[in-house]
Amino acid sequence: MISRWWFFPALAVLVLPLLPLLLIIFAAVMTYPTLPSLESLTDYRPKVPLRVYSAEGFLIGEFGEERRELLKIDQVPDLMKKAILAAEDDRFYEHGGVDYLGVVRAALTNIISGSKRQGSSTITMQVARNFFLSSEKAWSRKFNEVLLAFKIEHNLSKDEILQLYINQIYLGQRAYGFAAAAQAYYGKPLEQLTIAEIAMLAGLPKAPSAYNPVVNPKRAKLRQMYVLRRMHELGFITSTQLEAAQTEPFVAKHGNQEFAVKADYLAEMVRQVMYDRFQEDAYTEGYKVYTTIRQQDQAAAYAAVRSGVLEYDSRHSYRGPEGFIDLRKDHSEEFMEDALQDVVDSDDLIPAVVVAVNQKMIRAYCKGGQVAEISGDGLRFAQHSLGDKLSLNQRIRIGSLIRVQKNAKDFWQIVQLPQVEAAFVSASPQNGQIYALVGGFDFNRNQFNHVTQAWRQPGSSFKPFIYSAALEKGFTPASIINDAPLVFDAAQTGSQPWQPKNFDDEFDGPMRMRQGLTRSKNLVSIRILQAIGPEYAQDYVTKFGFDKDRHPPYLTMALGAGAVTPMQMLTGYSVFANGGYRIMPYFIRHIENAQGKVISQSASVVAGSGAEQVIDVRNAFSMVSMMQDVVRFGTATRAMSLGRQDLAGKTGTTSDAMDAWFCGFQPTVVGISWIGFDTPRSLGDKETGGGAALPIWMDYMAKVLKDTPEAIYTMPDNMVTARINDNGLRDPDGARVDYFYQENLPPEAGSGSSERLDSVKDQLF
Repeated sequence: MISRWWFFPALAVLVLPLLPLLLIIFAAVMTYPTLPSLESLTDYRPKVPLRVYSAEGFLIGEFGEERRELLKIDQVPDLMKKAILAAEDDRFYEHGGVDYLGVVRAALTNIISGSKRQGSSTITMQVARNFFLSSEKAWSRKFNEVLLAFKIEHNLSKDEILQLYINQIYLGQRAYGFAAAAQAYYGKPLEQLTIAEIAMLAGLPKAPSAYNPVVNPKRAKLRQMYVLRRMHELGFITSTQLEAAQTEPFVAKHGNQEFAVKADYLAEMVRQVMYDRFQEDAYTEGYKVYTTIRQQDQAAAYAAVRSGVLEYDSRHSYRGPEGFIDLRKDHSEEFMEDALQDVVDSDDLIPAVVVAVNQKMIRAYCKGGQVAEISGDGLRFAQHSLGDKLSLNQRIRIGSLIRVQKNAKDFWQIVQLPQVEAAFVSASPQNGQIYALVGGFDFNRNQFNHVTQAWRQPGSSFKPFIYSAALEKGFTPASIINDAPLVFDAAQTGSQPWQPKNFDDEFDGPMRMRQGLTRSKNLVSIRILQAIGPEYAQDYVTKFGFDKDRHPPYLTMALGAGAVTPMQMLTGYSVFANGGYRIMPYFIRHIENAQGKVISQSASVVAGSGAEQVIDVRNAFSMVSMMQDVVRFGTATRAMSLGRQDLAGKTGTTSDAMDAWFCGFQPTVVGISWIGFDTPRSLGDKETGGGAALPIWMDYMAKVLKDTPEAIYTMPDNMVTARINDNGLRDPDGARVDYFYQENLPPEAGSGSSERLDSVKDQLF
C-alpha cells in the first residue's frame, strides 16, 4: 500500500514536465496530415506580368499587378545569394528548416535589449508563410509555419527552397523576387548590380516599406550598412569591398526610370493589342512581346520631342509658378520634401520650392534634396515674374512652386510644364517596322496618343499627294502654273466664299510645278487640283492609306484641309521613299509565352517583294526629287545643316498656325513630326512647320543617320532628263535639268504652238 501511494506521485513528477512536449507532439501528429499540399511549390506558377521589349531585347514596358522575373538558382549571382543569407538566414544550409541556435540567439538579444529586435524565421519558414499562411501574429500560425518548414525541407532541396524564396519574396514597388526588384530600383539585371546595390536589395525582405530606398532612403541606408557588415563578418566580402560599398553613392530609381528607354505610348499600344487577344490573362501568364522599336531611335525621338517642345515654349511667355507652399511656419527640408511628394514628376523638369529670391538670383529646394541656384541666362525666361507689380499667383516669391532644369552646359534654368503637345513617329519605308514612337510630351500627364489618335489638318504637308496625282494626269515638274489670286464662291468650296492666299501674302506669277512645291505656293496647289479635279484627287490619295471621307472633294483639299493622323502620314510618305509601294507600319515583331515559345510572328512584307505597288516608280522618283528641293532650297532649308544631300520632305503649317508639321525621309527611314495644342489654337504668328516641327525631325535624324552612308536615288527606266528654260520648255541652252516620263517630255522652245502649253495647262492661267 505504501509503495503504491508513492508510485503515482512519483509518476506524476516524471510525466508532468513532459506533458507540454507530449501535447506538442500530439498536435503535430494531428496537424501534419492537414497541412497544405506542396504542389504549388513543386509546380511553381506565379502570376508573371506582360513584358514589352525593344528589338534589341531591352525592357521598355511591363503590365500586371505583380512585377516578376523568374530565375533558376544557377542564374543568381553568388554574391546576391550570400547577401540574402547574411541578412536573413546565414545557417540556411545547416539547419533542417528551424534554426534552433538562431532562436536562442534571437531570444537572448531580445531579453538583453528589452524589446523584440531580432526574429528567428528561417528562409524555409518565410517560404512556408509566403506561399501558404497569413501574416497574423498567432501561436497557431507560427506552429503551422514550423511544421510546414519541416515538410518543405523533407520534399525540396536547399537550392530549390532558396530559388523559390528569391523569386517569390515581396520587395516593394510591386516587385516580387530579387530580379524584378533589381529592375524596379536600379533599372538593370541582377548580374550588373554592385555590392552596395546587392546589399540594399538583400535588406528589403525584413520590411519592404520601411526600407524602401525610394520612399525611406535614410532607413534603407541604415539597413544596407547592416547587411554589408554581416557580409563582411561572415567572410563573404573583403575589407576593401566593404569600404568601397559603404562609400558608394546611394541612388535608387524613381517612377518609370527602370526601363531602358522611354516608350510609354508604344508600350500602351502593345498592352491594348494583348488585352484584346488574351483579356485578363495578358497580365498574368508571362507573355513577352518583342517590338520593332530600336532603343537608340526611341531615345533620340524622345529627346527630340522634349527638346522641340521646350524650345517652342521658351519662345513664348512664362505663365508663372505652378503653385505656392507656405514656408512661414516650417521651412525644413523634411517639410519641403513632403510638400513636393504630391507634385507630378516630368523627367528632367524638376519641381522645386523657392527659398530665396531677388532680381539676380533664385535659390530653390528641388524634389529629391538638391538645391538649385539660378542666375544669369537661367533667369531670362522668367525674368518678368520677379517684379513686385505682378499679382501674387504670377510672381516668383519665397514658397513659389517652380520647375527647374539643368541645361546642356550643366547650369540651372527656370522652365515650365508646356501646354503644347507634340508627336513623332519613324519607320523603315522598306518593311514598315516602326523604329520610334512618341505620342506626346509626357505620358504620365497625358495618355492621349497623338501619333494614332490625333486627327489634325496636315496643311501643306499634304501637297505632295496632290502633286503626285497631277503627275499621273500628265503634269511634269516643269509644268508652268500661275501663282496668282483666286476667289471662290461657297458652291465651289462646300462651305463659304474663299479667297486663298500664300503664306507670305505675295504672288509671283507663272512658275514651274517644282518651284511651286519647293516654295509651298498655295495658289499653285489649288490650280493643280482644279485641273485634275477634286474627285480624282480624293480617290487617288486613298492609295497612300488616307480615308476618303476625311478629305472632301473641294479645292481646300489642296491646302491640307482634311484630317490625318501622324501614323497615316508615315504610311503615305513611305510610298514615296520606297519607290511606290504601300507598306503598313507595324510595331510587334513576335510574341512569346512564358516558356519562351513563339506563339505569334508578324509577316514580313517588303517593298518590291509582296507589297502592293500603288504608284508608278517614276512618280515616286519625281516626287522625291521635288521634295529634295524643298530641303535644299525651300521651306526646310535649315535641314541642310545635317550635311546630307539625300534628305527629302515637306513642311506643313495650317490656317492660323493651328498645326505645324514636317514629314521627311531618307531611303532607310521616314520620320513624321507634329506639334500643336490639344484644343486647337494658334501656335503663334511666327510659328511654322519649318520652325516648330522641323527641328524635332532634325534632332532625330542627326542621331540615327550619323553612321548611315549617303544614298543616291537612281532614275528608273522609261525616264529621261532634259535641259529646260524658265518657261518649262526643252531648250539645249536651258539653265536647268529636270526629270520626265519618257512619254511626257515638254515641247521644245521655239516650236510655234509650244510657246503656250497644251489646253490642260492653259486652264491654269
